[in-house]
Amino acid sequence: MPEDWRVTLRDKINKLISQSAPDMVLEYKWKKASNPDGVPTWSNNGLVCTVETYKAYVKVTFAKGASLDDPRALFNASLDGNARRAIDILEGGKLDTAGFKDLIAQAVALNRSLGQAKKH
Repeated sequence: MPEDWRVTLRDKINKLISQSAPDMVLEYKWKKASNPDGVPTWSNNGLVCTVETYKAYVKVTFAKGASLDDPRALFNASLDGNARRAIDILEGGKLDTAGFKDLIAQAVALNRSLGQAKKH
């Protein structure tokens, strides 16, 4: 049985995140009967992003995405919210890896700066 494209893409995204910020922590949360593996969540001084698989797409949601600069216009979902932003990738869709890695780096830097601000 061939590998599900969503699982392959999710694993690729997880690898990109790990490469972009090796000190990030990966946890699987919100396990339930319909998703026994749970949702990969990436944190560094707070939640950075989640990677979820749906029937027709893979969604990467940045917890503080509205505060990030997105010059390559990767965010294409959850654009109305005050905090989060997401990237939905359909089957056969391409992910701009350089732009994605930049968003990860920005999100980690933002969390670190917010963590430092709380300490003062």
